[in-house]
Amino acid sequence: MMKFQGILPAIVTPFDKRGNFAPAAFERLLDHVYRSKVDGLYVTGNTGEGLLIPVEQRKQVTEVAVRCSPKGKQVIAHVGAYRTSDALELARHAAQCGAHAIASLPPLGPYSYAEVRAYYEQLAAASDLPVLVYYFPAMCPAIQGVQQALELLAIRNVVGLKFTDMDLYKLWQIKQTGRVVFNGHDEVITAGLLMGADGGIGSFYNLIPELFVEAQQLARRKDWAGAQAVQSRINELVAIGLQFPLTPAIKTILAWQGLDCGEALAPRRSLTAGEKKRLRKLLRASSHAALAG
Repeated sequence: MMKFQGILPAIVTPFDKRGNFAPAAFERLLDHVYRSKVDGLYVTGNTGEGLLIPVEQRKQVTEVAVRCSPKGKQVIAHVGAYRTSDALELARHAAQCGAHAIASLPPLGPYSYAEVRAYYEQLAAASDLPVLVYYFPAMCPAIQGVQQALELLAIRNVVGLKFTDMDLYKLWQIKQTGRVVFNGHDEVITAGLLMGADGGIGSFYNLIPELFVEAQQLARRKDWAGAQAVQSRINELVAIGLQFPLTPAIKTILAWQGLDCGEALAPRRSLTAGEKKRLRKLLRASSHAALAG
């Protein structure tokens, strides 16, 4: 089985003017991140607007990601959906088209832990693909603490999780089981690696994949001072980006790089002209001035 590790952009999904998946633009974006030596892709997640995309188009996104990924790269398909039947269909399709693993947010809504666990059990049984569960208490408070996370990791076919929380002691505790752990918050990727994370999955990887790759390389060499310096540059961009609606801001900056990925899907909104002007001004005053176009 493939070893899951490294730097995986939570890749943006490009859309045309009608809001449909734009395969050609996606191929250009994949070429952009792979030239920075990332280790694979995390497709149709929250950053990729997966929950807003029709099932058939989500399948197309995974197919293009698999087809355009070089040998040895990991493609993890996020299959989470509001309806369990859709998630199971997407899981089976991911297995058929050659994805290496599936992942899923917990069901979003006022669900109990028992309901969340039953969902993951069904998902893990839908195919033979390895499964990554999602520890994200800010979005899904039904999973309370390390013990429940470990119970989910004990489900057959579940190989690890995406850890999106600032309590990195919990990350360390989970990693002691030997399971795969991907760090989720971009602003603490270096700290997550120090605490044992196998890699990271994140949104700003779309814009500066080379810095996340460098942080991982320095961490592997135990050059923590160097990795901290790279983290500071990452966080400079994070601090700018979080002043705006995040996915629209990332898509705006990508367009300034010649990678037009269209607008975000409703109910997300586009940046206003004033916001774009302010974003460009902030970028030009930072060490990421090249991103301003």
